[in-house]
Amino acid sequence: MKPPTNSPADPYTPHSGDRRWSAVHYELRLGYRVATNRLDGTATITARAVEDLDRIVVDLHGLTVERVDVDGHRAKKVSTATHKTTVTPPGPIAAGTEFTVHVKYRGTPRPIRSPWGQVGWDELTDGVIVAAQPTGAPSWFPCNDRPDDKATYRFEITAEAAYDVLANGELLGTDRARAGTTWTYATTEPMATYLATVQIGRYRTTKLRSAVTPVTLHHPADLQAAAKTDFGRVPDMLALYADRFGPYPFGSYGVVVTDDELEIPLEAHGLAVFGRNHVDGEHGTDRLIAHELAHQWFGNSVTVARWRDIWLHEGFACYAEWLWSEHRGGDTADVLAERHRAGLLDQPQDLVVGDPGARDMFDDRVYKRGALALHAVRRTFGDRAFFAGLRTITERHRHASVAPADVLDAFAGSAGASVDAVRAVTAPWIDEPGVPELPAA
Repeated sequence: MKPPTNSPADPYTPHSGDRRWSAVHYELRLGYRVATNRLDGTATITARAVEDLDRIVVDLHGLTVERVDVDGHRAKKVSTATHKTTVTPPGPIAAGTEFTVHVKYRGTPRPIRSPWGQVGWDELTDGVIVAAQPTGAPSWFPCNDRPDDKATYRFEITAEAAYDVLANGELLGTDRARAGTTWTYATTEPMATYLATVQIGRYRTTKLRSAVTPVTLHHPADLQAAAKTDFGRVPDMLALYADRFGPYPFGSYGVVVTDDELEIPLEAHGLAVFGRNHVDGEHGTDRLIAHELAHQWFGNSVTVARWRDIWLHEGFACYAEWLWSEHRGGDTADVLAERHRAGLLDQPQDLVVGDPGARDMFDDRVYKRGALALHAVRRTFGDRAFFAGLRTITERHRHASVAPADVLDAFAGSAGASVDAVRAVTAPWIDEPGVPELPAA
């Protein structure tokens, strides 16, 4: 469900997105030269007017717009600012009408500076990584950059023949020509803009055996043995999470290991990206691998409509780490919950997880307190109700948006309790800044 048109801009990202129109499909055709960091692109956005439109505002940062057409006719006027391109169509567009915007653009893509660091399109030593959460998508394509505005995508990306190009969705084919190799991908499930990604590098590909979902591992040649070892448990993780959360929401899962080191791994729709520093051949990063995989359910399929609710992504993925540890015979969720609660007592108790503020929405306390709220629900209502509630969330909101009220409602239904009873369990962790006691095991 998408918010009504009179909803204000997200206060965490007030310069992103436009609620007067909604994207349906993005068709991106990109030509990119790794050697010169040159991008030439066309984007055809199929959209629907939420209200009467006399102008169309799209997010695009740092790239030059050469031409815009609306429904096949040249736009009456195009004006650009640092973060926005405003298009005046040849005529007004009535609310409820579907229309297309075709943008031809070019330039040298750069990451966008943000309160959370640099986000978006970024050069590696020899290739490209796109890590767009939360506002980096406009660094490489024009879009309506809101987490609740999901659409389908088709990518046609041409790069030098020496490189592999990876993107979201199913690989439809490759076409080698003098200009390079064109890689075509498509996503048929609605995807948020920040989860759209391109990864370019010199990769070897390894298929991992999985009874649940096809898993493909892309890695530098010298890391083949170590990467195959470290990610060899992904099929077991998929099986565990499918049992706990419901069926895997996409057709396949891809893992990319870049030749560069990365500060943190990241997830994208159907993909996860790790640096070479996350591979040791000794399962040293199983916790991170489990975390990023869990985001395919909580974050990528089920996505928050507003950024203040990010704990619905990170708290759930953090809790999934604990479930994997428990499943493998390591520390149980009970042990890990008590340990992390004790750790929170040594940190400032001034953060409200349900509204942490834009700068702190990726604070580790959001992750850990969100996970502890879930463990409090599990302890209070029992395993059967808890896991039934998780499966209800992923089924009801598959490929859609979710809010805290939806989560409370799902747990109330599975536990046979009132929403207020569930809220009484989660509120001390989510809506208050202190560190409460956990319910008795």
